[in-house]
Amino acid sequence: MTRAIRWRRLSSKRRDRGSQRPVDPAFKQFVETLHPSFERLMQMSALKMSALPSRLPEKCIYLLSEAENHLYVGRTRRLRNRLRQHSVAGAQHNQAVFAFKLAREVTGRLTAAYSSGGSRVALSSDGVFGEAFTQAKARVRNMDLRFV
Repeated sequence: MTRAIRWRRLSSKRRDRGSQRPVDPAFKQFVETLHPSFERLMQMSALKMSALPSRLPEKCIYLLSEAENHLYVGRTRRLRNRLRQHSVAGAQHNQAVFAFKLAREVTGRLTAAYSSGGSRVALSSDGVFGEAFTQAKARVRNMDLRFV
């Protein structure tokens, strides 16, 4: 289902509930411009991080995928630097947030804990989780990249 269709369904549901607030015309126009960008993103040939061209856009939306499985969408002002943060072996938990999430899934440590023992720093220093985090960063390095 495309975003335009989803937006129309949402707005029609809102009308069905009796909401009388009209959609701001500027917002509606902005939303309608998003779908062509989404189409360009999905039509772009995937690149490997190890074979990036020398010239990359600075500000962009990027998509990380494994084959046809699209896993992560991000927005950045410095694409090359952001990709490095996602995947370099020495990246910390607050830089490689996607890899950290992948490591949580692999180790089954899905729920955030707000105690010092279950914090992100504590997880990173845990041997099993630390190894999973390192492997997740390597996995991100091998993912396909698209951007617009």
